[in-house]
Amino acid sequence: MSSNYQVGDLIYDTDIYDGMNTHINDLQFYKRWLPQNKDTQILELCCGTGRLTIPIAKDGYDISGVDYTSSMIRQAKVKASNAGLKIEFIEADIRILDLKKKYDLIFIPFNSIHHLYHNEDLFKTFSIVQNHLKEGGLFLLDCFNPNIQYLVEGEKEQKEIATYTTDDGREILIKQTMQYERKTQINRIEWHYFIDGEFDSIQNLDMRLFFPQELDSYIEWAGFTVIHKFGGFEEQIFDDNSEKQIYVLKCKNETV
Repeated sequence: MSSNYQVGDLIYDTDIYDGMNTHINDLQFYKRWLPQNKDTQILELCCGTGRLTIPIAKDGYDISGVDYTSSMIRQAKVKASNAGLKIEFIEADIRILDLKKKYDLIFIPFNSIHHLYHNEDLFKTFSIVQNHLKEGGLFLLDCFNPNIQYLVEGEKEQKEIATYTTDDGREILIKQTMQYERKTQINRIEWHYFIDGEFDSIQNLDMRLFFPQELDSYIEWAGFTVIHKFGGFEEQIFDDNSEKQIYVLKCKNETV
């Protein structure tokens, strides 16, 4: 990644990551859009430690996972092995990915496109998706719908956002500060980690924000047709109060 890619190493400590990310509220959404034919091939980009990949594989699907972070891929492989699953996990940059095959469904979950900080990175990724998608295939992604009030309130004071115990026995407390850059549309987030009651470090978690009409236009320019845009994982209509932007897409010039 380029030098301005700001995600701290401790955020990708896999026990700390998995301890914080135990939710599965998005899993059923992605499962609903899987092809009925389980002989089809699925590709998850930015798969992390396999939070979604593994349960989808347990349902009998041929799914592969790609992630840029080596620690995530190692942990995903361990978890898949422990579950008795054979899943192809690939360490790669999704902006330059070339797997020499095509997939029936590709998805980028868990707000991961927020780490594509420049428009060229986003369009490179969209092009990679198109190059790996079979004719008639679906492309799904989810991200936040920017909330100006949240940004303003988040700059006022440090806030506690998580407290939990990891599988390896560490007591974790995370406090957050942030500063929004209007020029770059990047929310400069800092997570202050306290481990076992002691301050450990400050870790960056920069996130590029995409506003709704902006992202709609980027998707169209990139050559996709929006089949659905939802405001939540229960497939709520996208509106002014939606916290999420969730897309179901096809390449243009294909029947919907």
